[in-house]
Amino acid sequence: MWDFFETVRHRHSVRKYQPDMRIESEKLHAILEMACAAPSAGDLQAYRIIVVSDPDERQALVHATHEQTFIAEAPICLVFCADPARSAAAFGERGAKLYALQDATIAAAYAQLAIVAAGMGSTWVGYFEEDQVRGALGLDSGLMPLALLSLGYPAELPESSSRRRLDEVVVWR
Repeated sequence: MWDFFETVRHRHSVRKYQPDMRIESEKLHAILEMACAAPSAGDLQAYRIIVVSDPDERQALVHATHEQTFIAEAPICLVFCADPARSAAAFGERGAKLYALQDATIAAAYAQLAIVAAGMGSTWVGYFEEDQVRGALGLDSGLMPLALLSLGYPAELPESSSRRRLDEVVVWR
């Protein structure tokens, strides 16, 4: 089993997937469990995760994401939505405007790392039309789509991308 540091180092955006490789239900369940294990404000888990396996719905997501076709090619797309009302009930406006968004984002990040640990690949998609995603999936108007994760078994091994040096990012005080 890979340790955490290796898992993070092996996370790359995968946009080509093996077409005939079905995702095992046990692995998908484990990925979703890890997403739900993410910390959240007040332990409210103010988010929803929509598992999109239907080819027609994934194709509708392609259109909602400005023709990012790999979403339809991946066997699964996870759609992470903030639930601002759930967080607002406990934390008011700050909960609705910030904590719910943080909760959904942290859950998506945990899922993305779990996908790598499970031997698969994914791409985080943030470039989409929120209303089109909501309409394609028939989402409740109170849910706010924040991130889509295409996932499957990679048909490519992307090159590592460069990262900024620590001294360009980190400030020590």
